[in-house]
Amino acid sequence: FGSSRLAEICSCSAQQRVALRRVGTMAPMTMRCLVAAAPVLLSVSGAAIDAPPPAGLAKLDAALSSDDECLKAENAEACASNALQMRGMAVKEHADERFAEAAAGQATSKSAARAKAEAERLRSISADWQNHMAEVAAQRRGTPAAYSSRPYTGQWHGGGMIDSLGGEDQIAIMHARDMDWRIGPLVYQVFVDRFAPPTKSMEELKKLHKPPQTVHAWDEPVFSGTQNVETKYYTNEIAYWGGDLRGLMSKLDYVKSMGDVLYLQPIFEAYSSHKYDTSNYHKIDPAYGTFEDFDALVKAVHENGMHLVLDGVFNHMGIRSELFKDAMKDPESPYRHWYFIDPAKYGKLGYKAWQGGGTLAELRLEDPALQEYLWVNDTSVIADWLKRGADGFRLDVGTEIGREFLWDLTKNAHGHKPGSLVVGEVSAYPRWWTEAMDGILSFWMGWVISGVVNEKMGGVFAGMQIQQLIQESSMEQVLRSWIVVSNHDLPRLSAKYPDIHQRKFALTLQFVLPGAVCIYYGEELGMPGAGDPFNREPMKWDWVNETNDMYTYTRMLVNMRRYHRALRIGDFHTLNSFSLLAFLRRTERIDEIVIVLANPTAKHIREQLVVPVEDILEYTLFRDVLTGAEARIHGGTIETEIPPKTTRIFAMVDESGPNGDQYKRIYGHWHSFQDVDAVFALGNGVGDLV
Repeated sequence: FGSSRLAEICSCSAQQRVALRRVGTMAPMTMRCLVAAAPVLLSVSGAAIDAPPPAGLAKLDAALSSDDECLKAENAEACASNALQMRGMAVKEHADERFAEAAAGQATSKSAARAKAEAERLRSISADWQNHMAEVAAQRRGTPAAYSSRPYTGQWHGGGMIDSLGGEDQIAIMHARDMDWRIGPLVYQVFVDRFAPPTKSMEELKKLHKPPQTVHAWDEPVFSGTQNVETKYYTNEIAYWGGDLRGLMSKLDYVKSMGDVLYLQPIFEAYSSHKYDTSNYHKIDPAYGTFEDFDALVKAVHENGMHLVLDGVFNHMGIRSELFKDAMKDPESPYRHWYFIDPAKYGKLGYKAWQGGGTLAELRLEDPALQEYLWVNDTSVIADWLKRGADGFRLDVGTEIGREFLWDLTKNAHGHKPGSLVVGEVSAYPRWWTEAMDGILSFWMGWVISGVVNEKMGGVFAGMQIQQLIQESSMEQVLRSWIVVSNHDLPRLSAKYPDIHQRKFALTLQFVLPGAVCIYYGEELGMPGAGDPFNREPMKWDWVNETNDMYTYTRMLVNMRRYHRALRIGDFHTLNSFSLLAFLRRTERIDEIVIVLANPTAKHIREQLVVPVEDILEYTLFRDVLTGAEARIHGGTIETEIPPKTTRIFAMVDESGPNGDQYKRIYGHWHSFQDVDAVFALGNGVGDLV
């Protein structure tokens, strides 16, 4: 809302600016600035009337000053608005009391009147904020998403260098990304049946799984199967190892150590162990637990600061579904048009089966009643689970659902739960698919990584292609997409790259390229598996130890990703190179920039590259976060030698003395003067010379 009003809030004295910086970046038009500014300005009002604020007011000041809870809130904008309004009303009440005292000769009416005016001004600011949020909400209607607490209104979408923007816009964009949990998280994928050992006895499991379903001990290997004529399922599809939601909860600390988002493969009622053959979308499969177990998991996930994403299978449905059975036996069934049923066309089966297997009946998503059932209604499948506590959905075979329905599903999901996530499985070039959802499962990025690692795609060319994708979609859409290098349908990395050095190279690229990192359970341990079903072994918990090289290396990458903000939310810009996949990840802060130089070849490479960032000054030291190797900037260039199949991840080093002091008037450095103004110091903010 009104930039002049916000500038008035955020243009404070030097002392107040320092106070603001302690809470967050000094940024006009950001929620953090608003929340931070309230107690600062109102403490000035308190001083003006020469009286300490009431105890309750002081407590509210403290809550506002450390606004972490507000920022974590599901609706942070509303939280900020309410906080400001409460603060303004409290101060107005306090000012009214002081004004009354002034009339009795106990204080000057001038100071009380000033405090009262200040309170009125803040109440007006709060009202403006609420009006602004109402306008944003109105703009959101009819579109899949609006992704920032202070939407950037220009044309830039990440395809160019961020320093082409004014400082205020740079901060606003990065702040919005910080506030969006869907941007750049670590996603940990779990196959519930195979993740945590059973909480039930073998006898209890056998009661749940009647023949031809089978139950197996945790240390028993998976196996390829043959088709059961009666059920049409392959025997490996109906083999169980007994993992459930309670067992998963017992391993939640481990999940948290690896991810920010817990993604569960299907958990709804189904006959198979993989559960992509849903028979009842509104029920937890009894093998996995109860609604109470799910509610407990949701609570534990959120208490641990994580988010929960479920797997939605909406292109097809299991043939054991009562809805499908009714449709097949009754031509007048209200569900008849939910499927492609035509004995003349589909032969012996009588219905269109996904990939011709027989156990999965394809859904006719064009039917309006089916859309209402799956994602539109307040009682729809999507609405039901989002309201129950899930934070989003991963959609199976997203490309077969089609962009129109993906867009409509995503729009409705945001309506059912603002800020929820919808990503879809897309094994195609991502352009336009990223427009239809919040993001995609980027198999494309995974194949780019594979091409680079196997030297079938040049590193320079790979960087150009990623830059092109960002220009064709947007930086935010790429950052919300999950980078998939392995999963339950793909060979594990140990099968693709038996050489551990090559495997680490592939994994490192997944962690430094733009997007969310999707870790398939056990990948961090180096578990084997050359494709389905062998990539679905029970989790090898005895491999979780410090002697496991892949485990310790993956943990190092996880810690690196969590520490370096630029790797999570930063822009991506390629660097010109002869042979390397070379790029920058950067935010609005110069001290957060990361220079990534990956050598995909089989030989040592020494190169000098231009680093076209005008705020990286002479002789600045950069250090590889993985090995400690160092390189200095000379005249906007960097030179280093990189071994084969190795990635250098250079982060800026905080140096004291002249090397740090030279940044005193550059915004966003450890040694920047406190009063360096982002509006003028970032981008081309100084204006034209006359």
